This record gives sequence, C-alpha cells and structure tokens, in this order.
Amino acid sequence: MVLSPTAAAPPIRTRLRTPLPGLAFCAVGAAAALGIAAPTGVSPLLVAIVLGATITNFVALPSFTASGIAVASRRLLRIGVALLGLQLLLSDVLGLGWGVLALAAAVVVGGIAGTMAVGRLLGMEWGERLLIACGFSICGAAAVAAVEGVTAARKQHVVTAVALVVVFGTAMIPGLPFAVSLLGLDTTRAGIWAGAAVHEVAQVVATGGAIDAGRLGTAGASALAVAVTVKLARVALLAPVVAWIGVVSRRRSTADSPAGRPPLVPLFLLGFVGFVALRATGLLPDRALDLARLAQTALLTTAMFALGTGVRISVLRGVGWRPFALAAVSTVWVSAIALGGVLLLDLEPATG
Repeated sequence: MVLSPTAAAPPIRTRLRTPLPGLAFCAVGAAAALGIAAPTGVSPLLVAIVLGATITNFVALPSFTASGIAVASRRLLRIGVALLGLQLLLSDVLGLGWGVLALAAAVVVGGIAGTMAVGRLLGMEWGERLLIACGFSICGAAAVAAVEGVTAARKQHVVTAVALVVVFGTAMIPGLPFAVSLLGLDTTRAGIWAGAAVHEVAQVVATGGAIDAGRLGTAGASALAVAVTVKLARVALLAPVVAWIGVVSRRRSTADSPAGRPPLVPLFLLGFVGFVALRATGLLPDRALDLARLAQTALLTTAMFALGTGVRISVLRGVGWRPFALAAVSTVWVSAIALGGVLLLDLEPATG
C-alpha cells in the first residue's frame, strides 16, 4: 500500500501547532524574570507578568507560540499550585477555622451578586457582566472559561473579561500588600485577605509572596500558604456556581445546544490536597522539599509570564468604558467583602 503525502508527513502548519516553541519562549521569559528579580529582591512572579505584558505590546508574537503559551498559563500554573501543597503544613490549614470557609463563600456569592447588579445599572449585557462577575469573584480566567462553556457568551466578551482579570488582578499584586502595611494586618489576616480578594490563582501566589517578602524573619504560617489555601476554597465553589449558571442560561436561551460542565473538583485542587497530606506524613526529606520549592517557583514564574502576554492594549481599546468601570467596582467590592470578613474573623494572634 502506498501512503499519501498527507498521511506520510503532516503539513508544516500542523507540525508548528506543537506547544514546544511557545513553552520555550515562556521558559526564556521566566529565566529573564528570575534574573531580573534576584538582585532586586522583587518577586519574580510580578516581574514575569510585567515582562510578558511589555513584550506582547511592543512585539508581534509568532502565531506558533500560541499553543505553548496556553499550556504554560493553564497546565504549568496548575502543576505549580499543586506543588505548593508541599510547602503547607496541615496544622496551618486546620488553624484557619471554619470562619474562613464561610468568608470564601460570602466573597463568591456576594461578589457575583454585587457585580451583576452594578453591571445592570451600567446597561451591560447579561452574559458580559456574568463573565466579569465570575472571573473576579471566583478564580479569574478559569472561571471565565468555565462560564463560557455553559452560556452563549460572545468571543469578544470572553477576551475582554480575561484581559480585565489580568489587568486588575495584576494591579492588586503590589496594591494589596501596600494596603496590608497601612492597616497593620498580621501575616495570617493578610494571607486570608489576599486569598479571598485577588482574582487569579497565580496573582494570589504573587501577592502572598510579596507580603512574605516584606516580612522576612517572622514566625508562623506564611501569607503565601494561607492565601493559596483560602483561594482554593473559592476555586472549589466553581463547579456548583457554574452548574447553577448553566441551568439559568438554558432557561434564558431559546437555542437547544448542549453545554459542558466542569469537573466536580478541579484536578489540581486534588493534587494540592494530596501534596498537603504527603507533607503531613513527615516522610519527605528537606532536600526533596527544597527541590519541589525550586520547581514550584520555576513553573509559576513561567505561567505568570504567559499570563502577562494576554494583556494586549489593542484588545482593550475597542471595548468601551463600561467593562473597565465594572471591573474596577467589582475589584473594590470583592476586596471590601473580603476585608470585612477578615476583620470580623476570630483568629489567634500571629506570632513573631
């Protein structure tokens, strides 16, 4: 049998869809961010986001890097977050108390309700304000993508919502630690506020790291570990919220089209919990924990650089002022709910 040329060798365009070029590009960007951050003491995660956003707005990235950038901003991010479980002692999680879980639920429910109400006053479409509400109240771009799967959202609205998550969430990375210092919050409360208020998982990691960087030498649970734990409590609410949105969307729509559903529990959340349990056994040597920490930093820095490349000014210019206004109000509203809950929580004083 004679194979056709197409069967024997895939077209060049198909071969270029491999994620390797994009992953290599993100790896180089992450290495540059680490090199810039090392002598300055600035978080490499924040440097990576700024570097990625700067490059994408001044240089036209080749199309064959797109698939690799997508892999870095999603899969590598989730692996890095799962590895964070090895840095978290179970006693730190249990010490947060049930009130933190109630706070996470209040942020998600109250954040979505408030953002939807303001968006309606601004005259925005239901689908557009829903994407922003869920992205800012639950878990950023992942929530936007999940909501898109159960609604008839416009592609432009999806792109806008993701870009706004990156812009406003990135602004919170230096802004929230500054507010923490002004308010005099201890490390635990600062971490809870970061995990309950910041939009993306990666942005929570950077914010928690920035808070810890300003408090070197203090004892007790790190703000980063606390922030990620609280953020993952919000992530766990993604499935029930999106399932409810799917029901509402079907009632609103006249089209009979199937809608996908997210997994009941995100896989990287299970990985995070599994690594927490593994750390609790005390079986891992310090060398293994150090290597895991290095891998975690490299993966998260690479993911941050990839997320930064999504901040394109050209995409944001034509959307009008209403989405920006709603994003600003939602950021303040979610942060206010989170801060109010943090101040009301009955926590043991942080040591150090």
